Amino acid sequence: MKSEEVAQYLQDNPQFFEDYADLMSRMVIPHPHGGRTISITERQMLSLRDKNRQLESKLGELLQFGEENDVISEKMHRLGVAIIAAGTFQSVIHTLNFHLRDDFAIPHFALRLWNRPETTSELPEFAGVSEELQTFSETLNHPYCGSTAGFETASWFGAAATHVRSQGLIALRNGGGTIGMIALGSEDPQRFYSGMGTLYLERLGEMASAALARVLHQS
Repeated sequence: MKSEEVAQYLQDNPQFFEDYADLMSRMVIPHPHGGRTISITERQMLSLRDKNRQLESKLGELLQFGEENDVISEKMHRLGVAIIAAGTFQSVIHTLNFHLRDDFAIPHFALRLWNRPETTSELPEFAGVSEELQTFSETLNHPYCGSTAGFETASWFGAAATHVRSQGLIALRNGGGTIGMIALGSEDPQRFYSGMGTLYLERLGEMASAALARVLHQS
């Protein structure tokens, strides 16, 4: 018989071990971590201990992730409170820049808005953006994370542009349309990488969009 057939037979006939209970005490199998043999009961205990260690390790990871999420949520809360209190366009920009740099340790922050209100002075945030990038922002269902290669957004970081190796791009929306984009940059190639979670970046985009739409409407 093949080993798979033996395993299937034992699975289909659990009463086998009741009928041959004495067989259990006479059977020995190799120790998983050594050359000696042990009883099936002892092997079962070792398996349970291994599973217990794995569960404890997994629980430790979950607790660590929970603590990290709590810290990030607290930072997002502080940013949200500060951005609600910001009453002007410049104060919203300053608030975003300050919290992203000091709370989230994101060294480079840039923002572009497509349309400048007539009452707003010329600012870097209203510098021209290509139609290609505007079209790309419309397709972003989630923030883009990855390399700066091939993106004009790299130039938004000014003198640091040549040192930035990864970026996060977040579309800013008001209603159904896209009104601009936030670019977050880092010298670390793995700070923003393809496949990373973007939940908090999405929340950042939603808060920034609402705050900017408010102050631009007031102006």
